[in-house]
Amino acid sequence: MIRAAWPILAGGLVLALVALGGCDQKNAYVAPPPPKVTVAPPVKKAVTRYLDATGNTAAVNTTNLVARVPGFLEAIKYQDGQAVKKDTVLFTIEPETYQLKLQQSQAAQASAQATVKQTQAEYDRQAELTAKGSASKSTLDNATASRDTAVANLRQAEINTQLAKLNVDYANVKAPFDGVVTARKLSVGEYVGGNSQPTVLATIVQLDPIYVNFSINERDVLKIRAEIRERGLTQQDLNKVPVEIGLQTEEGYPHTGRLDYRSPTIDSTTGTLAVRAVFDNPKLVLLPGFFVRVRIPLGAPQEALMVPESALGSDQSGRYLLVVDKDNVVQQRPVELGQREGTLRVIEKGVSADDRVIVSGLLRAIPGQKVEPAAAAAAAAPARKG
Repeated sequence: MIRAAWPILAGGLVLALVALGGCDQKNAYVAPPPPKVTVAPPVKKAVTRYLDATGNTAAVNTTNLVARVPGFLEAIKYQDGQAVKKDTVLFTIEPETYQLKLQQSQAAQASAQATVKQTQAEYDRQAELTAKGSASKSTLDNATASRDTAVANLRQAEINTQLAKLNVDYANVKAPFDGVVTARKLSVGEYVGGNSQPTVLATIVQLDPIYVNFSINERDVLKIRAEIRERGLTQQDLNKVPVEIGLQTEEGYPHTGRLDYRSPTIDSTTGTLAVRAVFDNPKLVLLPGFFVRVRIPLGAPQEALMVPESALGSDQSGRYLLVVDKDNVVQQRPVELGQREGTLRVIEKGVSADDRVIVSGLLRAIPGQKVEPAAAAAAAAPARKG
């Protein structure tokens, strides 16, 4: 038994000695391979630059309908919230009363005309007799005074007739322009127009066309003015500049209008310039008070460099891109951003057309360290909606 176990013990001893001998060898560190990233050059594309802003819609005209003559409200001739045309009769205030007053004034005017005719004839007769020496000068003077008084009375009667006609017109409250009338504020049978302050019957709002008010910051104002001088644009040209807007629930900018007004001064408290655009609104899609996105094209399309929005990073110093140099070392480039086009973003400054921008694997890329780049063409930006 002892002899049989000896070879096994000897073999184990040899293995142990070999293992102890191996402890004298040092372990060599093998560096991990560089992380893999995907790179692509910036996309070259002709892009229309836009000035972006936010604004609010506002009615072109908003007017209170008031009672311009006193009396009892006889009829309301529209439905609350109804769209009406200009000169549509909306309220009537005792029209028969003012029609009778008009007839009374017209009768007084006719009487005054007859008196003028009579006094003129008397004046002519006395003038003829005075010329022949058959009448005294004082008689002619009396005839002259009577004629002049009659002429003055006729003029007064004509004015009273004109005022009576106006009151007849005022007794029918009409729409001053095309618009939508709000709910009535009074009921039939109420006395209106008798107070020192006008009695408001309702309000009419013009919705077509409609204004959009927005502001431009001082920096953009300087940029636009420089472009205006460079292109030699006139005031008439500026009024033709298109303005596009979109509601919060709409894709893109489906509504197109034009510039209508620019404030002559910059607001010193906000550093902005007030601007207004006007839009046709035949279907009344836009209502006063809506919050809208605004953009204005700045000149003709120009070639720009764009990268995927997902390739952009940010830190305390601003936005940046990670770029791989010729030695496959990652560099962090601060960039100046332009507008967004679909999934791509215009880069105004910071990269060139030959740069290899990391578009995938950003979390594995560390500035100053090597990477293993795999080239991929950047996708073209989809067509901008609106």
